[in-house]
Amino acid sequence: MTIAQTNAPVGTPIAAGLTAVERFGKLERPDLRYTPDVAEATAQIYEKVKHIIPAIEWPALAPTIHAINQLKKQRNAVILAHNYMTPDIYHGVADIVGDSLQLAIEATRTDADVIVQCGVHFMAETSKILSPEKTVLIPDMRAGCSLAESITGADVRALRERNPGVPIITYVNTSADVKAECDICCTSSNALQVVESFGVDKVFLIPDKYLAANVGNKTDVEVLVWDGACEVHERFTAEELRDYRKIEPDVKIIAHPECPPEVVAEADFAGSTAHMIDWVKTKRPEKVMMITECSMADNIASETPGVDYIRPCNLCPHMKRITLTKILDSLLEMKEEVVVDPAVADRARTAVERMINLKL
Repeated sequence: MTIAQTNAPVGTPIAAGLTAVERFGKLERPDLRYTPDVAEATAQIYEKVKHIIPAIEWPALAPTIHAINQLKKQRNAVILAHNYMTPDIYHGVADIVGDSLQLAIEATRTDADVIVQCGVHFMAETSKILSPEKTVLIPDMRAGCSLAESITGADVRALRERNPGVPIITYVNTSADVKAECDICCTSSNALQVVESFGVDKVFLIPDKYLAANVGNKTDVEVLVWDGACEVHERFTAEELRDYRKIEPDVKIIAHPECPPEVVAEADFAGSTAHMIDWVKTKRPEKVMMITECSMADNIASETPGVDYIRPCNLCPHMKRITLTKILDSLLEMKEEVVVDPAVADRARTAVERMINLKL
């Protein structure tokens, strides 16, 4: 792989008016044959995913994984992978894995010039908000989110006009425009503490109606909701969980708080993606069912030997737009670049930093 003579050197500061490809240039497409060298270089990675990726499929994946890992060094890039990415991405090419806010925070601590966000668009925006000096790419700009798309900044302004003085808290799963209009952000793990931190009797917690309802069940604060939901988590039902327990009486069920309250009520534990993972690693149940996007169970199975995962599978169609091939193309052609208006980014950053700095 070589860089064309016209390319700007790696590390060139972001210049107004220049696109990522103009700043960094394109790279030649690598040889993607499965050679003995590629097999040797990716052998340790395959050990992590052999429980979920058949050996017959590995020769088709390994060359792209190997090429991406080489390209990261050339581009001084870091790859952020959400817990819902497929195992070939999560274990094969990711430098940092976790939930959306955790990824963005960790990215600020790296010396990378380029962030490749393997997740959905609002996550890439959050990374850009917290690392404005870095170039942020998303391998597929169409990777959206039903929850984030349920509300706009204009909607928040209208809420504020109709409800003067009521604090507005936004879940991090929202656009930069929405974050910019809110008082503070929250995650699924700290939403209750953020709600109670205002010391008032009424707040808005937007846009996830189920997260808001689940938090409202734990506090005396009146939690006002917006009619948004994650299309993955809202499809789970309490009846479905009860049916699973009849089939597997010993199974431990853990659910994400984006699920409906009646689903959370049926679970043995409810928490954020990070808390769900920690729960399994700590408790080590014989059988566990994770009521969330099903790639997460695939990704942590290799880290929790001896735990049998019962996999109800609700896939996120938006997350699955991100593939190894698109990550490779993103690094070769420096696409798709995520840009946030600086004025919007500054206000959105304030909302995120208020949460980070809150003594919870």
